[in-house]
Amino acid sequence: MIKRKLLEEIKRHLNKREITFIVGPRQAGKTTLMLMLKEFLEREGKKTLFFNLDIEYDKEFFTSQSKLIKKIELELGKQGGFVFIDEIQRKEDAGLFLKGIYDMNLPYKFIVSGSGSVELKERIQESLVGRKRIFELSTVTFEEFINHKTSYRYEDRLLDFFETEKTKVEELLEEYLIFGGYPRVILEETKREKLVILNEIFQSYIERDISYLLRVQKTSAFSNLVKILASQIGQLINLSEISNTVGISVKTLKDYLWYLEKTFIIERVSPFFRNVRKEISKTPIFYFYDLGLRNFAVGSFGVLQDAGFVFENFIFNLLKEKARQNFAKIYFWRTKDKSEVDFVVEIGNEVIPVEVKYIRLAKPEVTRGMRSFIERYKPKKAFIVNLELESILCSNSTKLYVVPYYKLLTDCFL
Repeated sequence: MIKRKLLEEIKRHLNKREITFIVGPRQAGKTTLMLMLKEFLEREGKKTLFFNLDIEYDKEFFTSQSKLIKKIELELGKQGGFVFIDEIQRKEDAGLFLKGIYDMNLPYKFIVSGSGSVELKERIQESLVGRKRIFELSTVTFEEFINHKTSYRYEDRLLDFFETEKTKVEELLEEYLIFGGYPRVILEETKREKLVILNEIFQSYIERDISYLLRVQKTSAFSNLVKILASQIGQLINLSEISNTVGISVKTLKDYLWYLEKTFIIERVSPFFRNVRKEISKTPIFYFYDLGLRNFAVGSFGVLQDAGFVFENFIFNLLKEKARQNFAKIYFWRTKDKSEVDFVVEIGNEVIPVEVKYIRLAKPEVTRGMRSFIERYKPKKAFIVNLELESILCSNSTKLYVVPYYKLLTDCFL
């Protein structure tokens, strides 16, 4: 079993009346997480009921609100309990269905999950405004991966582990950069089995989420688009060029990109700018939620290719977790004179530039882009993330921290 940090966060929400809504990529571990919550509640002496809408028998209770309520009352009684509904996106008009039940003020707490279909992400959320709190479960994070791989021996001393077991850490980092964080992939022992499961995840996404849920007809074009994006992570996207390559219109391409974002495959990063005329202000870049799926899509079967870009995607995912905790936003910065910084984290009125280097720096190196950003925006602090070196520099009024990537896991970062 892989421990998920989100579990404790959701436990704290179980005493709230609003619906606990768990969303995330297909096969990220949502069902397992719900079963763990169910087990926890039952140990506490609470009554629970579990529905899975992938199961035909369970579906029959969702033909009407009254039929579902009768089933719940039969199993839990009228005094209350916890109702789990897995794969809610299988229910047509699920948002209105849940809204109607919620507004009846029944004595039941609902914990609901579903994959990131457009139906789930858009209509359900709109229908349940003010009635739910959303918890996003990603694939297994790097911190969760390391803890699992070390049998949780260093759970409270991760930094000590990183700084002491450098060879082991290097091996684990490479494994994570290659295979990513899907739980089933992590739990497999052999490279072949990991690739078999990644293939299954990729195909089921294209064939089920895209073909069935989103009514996309040209699945081959969609699949090719995923492969192109996988080969261009962290790079400016030319929509006209990609549409010609894939053989679809720019409008359809934009729709497909939207689908990919809504189904937790890619994440759009917008440019940071204050001076529109001097800085590129429209073209986004994309990163993948999961590195293993990205590598599989690009045809990198068990070997780390494009290591610098993959590491950059990895750092983006680490920053994203920190940004979520601090209500921050992440951008990139590029100017027309080709100065660039990989990431700009905006927290309130403060901006923090972050440069990523997939090398062991022997001494601090400040890029032209970082110097340019510091001169222009005078941030209080900036970061250069690398594999090992730790140092502090000062540039004008900016304190520039050179840090090994694992320091991004600590609470003091940002």
